[in-house]
Amino acid sequence: MADTAPRPLRADAQRNRDRLLAVAVRAFSEDGPDVTLDAIAKEAGVGIGTLYRHFPTREALVEAAYRNELDRLCDSARQLLAAAPAEEALRTWMDNFVDYLAAKRGMGEALKAVIASGGNPFAHSRDRLTGAVGALLDAGAAEGALRGDVDAGDVVTALSGICLATGTPEQRDQAGRLIDLLVAGLRRYPAPTA
Repeated sequence: MADTAPRPLRADAQRNRDRLLAVAVRAFSEDGPDVTLDAIAKEAGVGIGTLYRHFPTREALVEAAYRNELDRLCDSARQLLAAAPAEEALRTWMDNFVDYLAAKRGMGEALKAVIASGGNPFAHSRDRLTGAVGALLDAGAAEGALRGDVDAGDVVTALSGICLATGTPEQRDQAGRLIDLLVAGLRRYPAPTA
């Protein structure tokens, strides 16, 4: 049976791919869906052939850029837990989620083009996000800092609602205050004494 796993990229090819993805997120978020692939390649410091070697279509680049941001966000939960207590890690992760959704909102038109071409960049988003939040909540419950009866999907929904309600850069402070309220609701408090 042939091995179907993709070969790992050489270090220079991986650096090129990473730069292309970072530039693509910024370009599609800030410059809009009409930014040219040539402009993305140029800003990333690579030739257009290198871009097409990694991403054969515009849709492939948009989807990879979106998934890369999702992966970075979700993978950061483990890193945050290694560096801080669970409640603090959760709060930091929630701030990162707000930034992630702002980038996704900026990429909206480009993502719509992917969907129109038959792609589904969001196929695994909910599972990945719920898994990351679940790990943070489980760690907080194990530490005794967070409630153990909270559904991770409910937290993702609440956080998404906060982002929808405070979707402009001018509302970022309000988003932070609402996240503080959400985290306060997740804390484990001692039972009141009668």
